[in-house]
Amino acid sequence: MDRRKFITRTAQATALLAVLPNIACASTTNGSGIFNEFGIQLWTLRDIIYANPQKTIAEVGKMGFTQIESFEGEKGIFWGMKPAEFKSFLDGEGLKLISSHCNWQIDLARKADEVASVGGKYLMCPWLGPQKSIDDFKSYADKFNKAGEICKKAGIKFAYHNHDYSFKELDGQIPQQVMMDLTDANLVDFEMDMYWVVTAGINPIEYMTKYKNRFQLCHIKDRIKDAKEPFASCTLGEGSIDYAKILKEAKALNMKYFIYEQEKYDDKGVLFDAEQSAAYLKKLKK
Repeated sequence: MDRRKFITRTAQATALLAVLPNIACASTTNGSGIFNEFGIQLWTLRDIIYANPQKTIAEVGKMGFTQIESFEGEKGIFWGMKPAEFKSFLDGEGLKLISSHCNWQIDLARKADEVASVGGKYLMCPWLGPQKSIDDFKSYADKFNKAGEICKKAGIKFAYHNHDYSFKELDGQIPQQVMMDLTDANLVDFEMDMYWVVTAGINPIEYMTKYKNRFQLCHIKDRIKDAKEPFASCTLGEGSIDYAKILKEAKALNMKYFIYEQEKYDDKGVLFDAEQSAAYLKKLKK
């Protein structure tokens, strides 16, 4: 699945944004102690990981990341390795696979069994894209429930990862709410991409409170201060989103997995950004 194409389509479809909500205030690093572990979405490393997956993953392991969220690229969820080989490699680096984005509509049962075999907890839909009607999202909610049943048989869970489009009104309803209301909580969870929630003009704490226990994972990336365009991510701690506050609330509302992701980085490169962002998250650790 070429997520870059998907994201480009979103950028083209998204108009300039209104003023961000109050939750997007100056970032702080107060060392309040929020979580013990944090992970990285390997999509962050997409420009360098294909050349040498093991070396690249080992590099981020040295930065303090202890958890991995993979994605189904050209080399598959396990980066050209067999599941057992991939697990052995991660074990040697002190890393754990928590989840993976994937093409969930093809061969999901096999993928679920393999992810479960290495100790993973989730497979998820990374993207649906804007739909023509709210009925389309209702249809996907039904498909999510069926995917959840398949994953449950393997001992893991299915989840959906949001962008901003699912928080925009369509036919008088909010697609995100429709999908959450129509999916079985025993089968389907949600991964909150906090950046895209804020970009949509929504307070993430409100959704985590309303749908307590449905958001078990989150993506963490910062937003350039005063940016109006949708794609304006930056190094954690340098932007406008108050993660010291939001992540503390998320933890209190039973968020389990905190995953750094970056979609855009400067000339210093993705590993520099990852290292700086990991340092920020360490300041928030217990």
